[in-house]
Amino acid sequence: MHIAFDADDTLWHNEPLFNLTQSKVAELLSDWASEEDLGPLVNDIERRNLALFGYGAKGFTLSLIETALEVSKGQVSASVIGTILDAGKAMIEHPIDLLPGVEETLEHMSKEHPLMLITKGDLFDQESKIARSGLAEYFSTIEIVSEKNSKTYRELLTRHDIAAERFVMIGNSVRSDILPVVSIGGNAIHIPYDNTWELDQVEHRGAESEGFFEIAGISEVPDVLQRIAALGW
Repeated sequence: MHIAFDADDTLWHNEPLFNLTQSKVAELLSDWASEEDLGPLVNDIERRNLALFGYGAKGFTLSLIETALEVSKGQVSASVIGTILDAGKAMIEHPIDLLPGVEETLEHMSKEHPLMLITKGDLFDQESKIARSGLAEYFSTIEIVSEKNSKTYRELLTRHDIAAERFVMIGNSVRSDILPVVSIGGNAIHIPYDNTWELDQVEHRGAESEGFFEIAGISEVPDVLQRIAALGW
Protein backbone atom coordinates (compact mmCIF):
# COMPACT_ATOMS: atom_id res chain seq x y z
CA MET A 1 0.00 0.00 0.00
CA HIS A 2 1.33 3.44 -0.98
CA ILE A 3 0.34 6.27 1.35
CA ALA A 4 0.44 9.99 0.59
CA PHE A 5 -0.32 13.05 2.68
CA ASP A 6 -1.35 16.57 1.80
CA ALA A 7 0.53 19.35 3.66
CA ASP A 8 -1.33 22.64 4.25
CA ASP A 9 -4.18 22.27 6.78
CA THR A 10 -3.51 18.53 6.95
CA LEU A 11 -0.11 18.52 8.64
CA TRP A 12 0.05 22.16 9.75
CA HIS A 13 -2.22 25.19 10.11
CA ASN A 14 -2.36 27.34 6.99
CA GLU A 15 -5.77 28.83 6.18
CA PRO A 16 -6.08 30.85 9.44
CA LEU A 17 -2.98 32.81 8.41
CA PHE A 18 -4.61 33.73 5.09
CA ASN A 19 -7.81 34.73 6.89
CA LEU A 20 -5.92 36.87 9.41
CA THR A 21 -3.98 38.62 6.64
CA GLN A 22 -7.17 39.29 4.68
CA SER A 23 -8.80 40.78 7.79
CA LYS A 24 -5.82 43.11 8.28
CA VAL A 25 -6.06 44.23 4.66
CA ALA A 26 -9.80 44.78 5.08
CA GLU A 27 -9.02 47.24 7.88
CA LEU A 28 -6.68 49.12 5.55
CA LEU A 29 -9.42 49.32 2.92
CA SER A 30 -12.31 50.12 5.25
CA ASP A 31 -12.76 53.57 3.67
CA TRP A 32 -13.88 51.88 0.45
CA ALA A 33 -15.57 48.61 1.51
CA SER A 34 -16.63 46.61 4.54
CA GLU A 35 -14.88 43.36 5.35
CA GLU A 36 -18.08 41.48 4.45
CA ASP A 37 -18.18 43.07 0.99
CA LEU A 38 -14.45 42.68 0.47
CA GLY A 39 -14.43 38.90 1.00
CA PRO A 40 -16.37 37.93 -2.15
CA LEU A 41 -14.31 40.38 -4.22
CA VAL A 42 -11.05 38.83 -3.01
CA ASN A 43 -12.40 35.37 -3.86
CA ASP A 44 -13.39 36.48 -7.37
CA ILE A 45 -10.00 38.03 -8.01
CA GLU A 46 -8.16 35.00 -6.63
CA ARG A 47 -10.23 32.70 -8.84
CA ARG A 48 -9.45 34.89 -11.85
CA ASN A 49 -5.72 34.86 -11.05
CA LEU A 50 -5.20 31.19 -10.25
CA ALA A 51 -4.20 30.34 -13.82
CA LEU A 52 -1.58 33.12 -13.72
CA PHE A 53 -0.25 33.07 -10.16
CA GLY A 54 -1.13 29.58 -8.94
CA TYR A 55 -1.69 28.77 -5.26
CA GLY A 56 0.09 30.18 -2.23
CA ALA A 57 1.01 33.32 -0.34
CA LYS A 58 2.62 35.11 -3.29
CA GLY A 59 -0.40 34.81 -5.54
CA PHE A 60 -2.66 35.71 -2.62
CA THR A 61 -0.65 38.86 -1.95
CA LEU A 62 -0.84 39.95 -5.58
CA SER A 63 -4.60 39.33 -5.53
CA LEU A 64 -4.93 41.46 -2.40
CA ILE A 65 -3.06 44.31 -4.10
CA GLU A 66 -5.33 44.00 -7.13
CA THR A 67 -8.33 44.03 -4.79
CA ALA A 68 -7.07 47.22 -3.16
CA LEU A 69 -6.64 48.91 -6.52
CA GLU A 70 -10.04 47.78 -7.77
CA VAL A 71 -12.08 48.62 -4.68
CA SER A 72 -10.45 52.05 -4.34
CA LYS A 73 -10.64 52.74 -8.07
CA GLY A 74 -6.90 53.34 -8.04
CA GLN A 75 -6.98 55.76 -5.09
CA VAL A 76 -5.20 53.47 -2.61
CA SER A 77 -1.92 54.93 -1.39
CA ALA A 78 1.55 53.57 -1.98
CA SER A 79 1.86 53.22 1.78
CA VAL A 80 -1.11 50.81 1.92
CA ILE A 81 0.28 48.79 -0.99
CA GLY A 82 3.58 48.58 0.88
CA THR A 83 1.79 47.36 4.01
CA ILE A 84 0.05 44.64 1.99
CA LEU A 85 3.41 43.55 0.57
CA ASP A 86 4.86 43.39 4.07
CA ALA A 87 1.89 41.29 5.21
CA GLY A 88 2.55 38.89 2.32
CA LYS A 89 6.22 38.59 3.27
CA ALA A 90 5.23 37.91 6.88
CA MET A 91 3.00 35.05 5.69
CA ILE A 92 5.89 33.44 3.83
CA GLU A 93 8.16 33.71 6.89
CA HIS A 94 5.54 32.68 9.45
CA PRO A 95 6.53 29.80 11.78
CA ILE A 96 5.00 26.41 11.01
CA ASP A 97 2.39 25.28 13.56
CA LEU A 98 1.84 21.53 13.34
CA LEU A 99 -1.61 20.08 13.89
CA PRO A 100 -2.12 17.80 16.93
CA GLY A 101 -0.74 14.27 16.59
CA VAL A 102 0.96 14.88 13.25
CA GLU A 103 4.59 14.22 14.11
CA GLU A 104 3.83 11.22 16.32
CA THR A 105 1.65 9.63 13.63
CA LEU A 106 4.14 10.23 10.83
CA GLU A 107 7.02 8.92 12.90
CA HIS A 108 5.10 5.73 13.64
CA MET A 109 3.81 5.22 10.10
CA SER A 110 7.14 5.94 8.40
CA LYS A 111 8.63 2.93 10.18
CA GLU A 112 6.07 0.66 8.52
CA HIS A 113 5.39 2.35 5.15
CA PRO A 114 7.27 4.56 2.69
CA LEU A 115 5.30 7.80 2.87
CA MET A 116 4.72 10.38 0.15
CA LEU A 117 3.97 14.08 0.54
CA ILE A 118 1.92 15.62 -2.28
CA THR A 119 1.30 19.35 -1.97
CA LYS A 120 0.33 22.08 -4.40
CA GLY A 121 1.49 25.67 -4.59
CA ASP A 122 4.51 27.85 -5.23
CA LEU A 123 7.66 25.68 -5.34
CA PHE A 124 9.85 27.96 -3.21
CA ASP A 125 7.13 28.61 -0.64
CA GLN A 126 6.19 24.94 -0.25
CA GLU A 127 9.82 23.81 -0.07
CA SER A 128 10.42 26.39 2.66
CA LYS A 129 7.38 25.29 4.66
CA ILE A 130 8.33 21.63 4.40
CA ALA A 131 11.88 22.37 5.57
CA ARG A 132 10.65 24.53 8.47
CA SER A 133 8.09 21.93 9.52
CA GLY A 134 10.79 19.43 10.44
CA LEU A 135 8.73 16.64 8.84
CA ALA A 136 10.71 16.01 5.66
CA GLU A 137 12.61 13.08 7.17
CA TYR A 138 9.40 11.06 7.41
CA PHE A 139 8.76 11.10 3.65
CA SER A 140 10.56 9.01 1.08
CA THR A 141 8.99 11.04 -1.75
CA ILE A 142 7.97 14.71 -1.88
CA GLU A 143 6.00 16.07 -4.84
CA ILE A 144 5.10 19.76 -5.25
CA VAL A 145 2.56 20.26 -8.02
CA SER A 146 0.75 23.25 -9.50
CA GLU A 147 -2.68 21.58 -9.35
CA LYS A 148 -4.23 18.48 -7.83
CA ASN A 149 -6.70 16.83 -10.18
CA SER A 150 -7.22 13.38 -11.64
CA LYS A 151 -4.66 14.07 -14.39
CA THR A 152 -2.01 15.04 -11.85
CA TYR A 153 -2.60 11.94 -9.74
CA ARG A 154 -2.55 9.64 -12.78
CA GLU A 155 0.78 11.10 -13.85
CA LEU A 156 2.24 10.77 -10.35
CA LEU A 157 1.11 7.16 -9.99
CA THR A 158 2.46 6.28 -13.43
CA ARG A 159 5.81 7.91 -12.70
CA HIS A 160 6.16 6.04 -9.41
CA ASP A 161 4.73 2.79 -10.82
CA ILE A 162 1.85 2.68 -8.33
CA ALA A 163 -1.48 0.99 -9.01
CA ALA A 164 -4.41 3.26 -8.16
CA GLU A 165 -6.13 0.62 -6.04
CA ARG A 166 -2.98 0.39 -3.90
CA PHE A 167 -2.82 4.15 -3.36
CA VAL A 168 -4.24 6.10 -0.40
CA MET A 169 -4.31 9.91 -0.30
CA ILE A 170 -4.88 11.69 3.00
CA GLY A 171 -5.89 15.35 3.16
CA ASN A 172 -8.29 18.07 4.23
CA SER A 173 -9.52 19.19 0.80
CA VAL A 174 -12.32 17.15 -0.73
CA ARG A 175 -11.79 18.99 -4.02
CA SER A 176 -8.03 18.43 -4.24
CA ASP A 177 -7.15 15.45 -2.07
CA ILE A 178 -10.21 13.20 -2.15
CA LEU A 179 -12.48 13.29 -5.20
CA PRO A 180 -9.72 13.20 -7.87
CA VAL A 181 -8.13 10.15 -6.23
CA VAL A 182 -11.41 8.28 -5.80
CA SER A 183 -12.29 9.07 -9.43
CA ILE A 184 -9.23 7.18 -10.72
CA GLY A 185 -9.86 4.13 -8.52
CA GLY A 186 -7.73 5.08 -5.53
CA ASN A 187 -8.59 5.42 -1.85
CA ALA A 188 -8.80 8.70 0.06
CA ILE A 189 -9.06 9.64 3.72
CA HIS A 190 -10.62 13.02 4.44
CA ILE A 191 -9.56 14.89 7.59
CA PRO A 192 -11.82 17.97 7.73
CA TYR A 193 -10.22 21.24 8.80
CA ASP A 194 -12.06 23.96 10.71
CA ASN A 195 -11.50 26.62 8.05
CA THR A 196 -11.76 25.50 4.44
CA TRP A 197 -10.69 27.94 1.76
CA GLU A 198 -13.71 29.25 -0.15
CA LEU A 199 -12.34 28.13 -3.53
CA ASP A 200 -11.67 24.63 -2.19
CA GLN A 201 -15.22 23.99 -1.05
CA VAL A 202 -17.25 21.50 -3.07
CA GLU A 203 -20.44 19.50 -2.63
CA HIS A 204 -19.74 15.84 -1.98
CA ARG A 205 -21.20 12.64 -0.66
CA GLY A 206 -18.57 10.23 0.58
CA ALA A 207 -19.14 6.49 0.55
CA GLU A 208 -16.69 3.92 1.86
CA SER A 209 -17.72 1.53 -0.92
CA GLU A 210 -16.20 4.09 -3.28
CA GLY A 211 -12.91 4.35 -1.40
CA PHE A 212 -13.93 7.50 0.50
CA PHE A 213 -13.26 7.63 4.24
CA GLU A 214 -13.65 10.49 6.71
CA ILE A 215 -12.02 10.77 10.13
CA ALA A 216 -11.69 13.40 12.85
CA GLY A 217 -7.91 13.53 13.13
CA ILE A 218 -4.63 12.18 11.78
CA SER A 219 -4.14 9.79 14.69
CA GLU A 220 -7.01 7.70 13.28
CA VAL A 221 -5.23 7.10 9.97
CA PRO A 222 -3.51 3.79 10.92
CA ASP A 223 -6.84 2.24 11.93
CA VAL A 224 -8.47 3.26 8.64
CA LEU A 225 -5.53 1.87 6.67
CA GLN A 226 -6.11 -1.48 8.37
CA ARG A 227 -9.77 -1.36 7.33
CA ILE A 228 -8.80 -0.54 3.73
CA ALA A 229 -6.36 -3.46 3.67
CA ALA A 230 -9.00 -5.80 5.11
CA LEU A 231 -11.45 -4.75 2.40
CA GLY A 232 -8.90 -5.55 -0.27
CA TRP A 233 -8.96 -2.05 -1.77
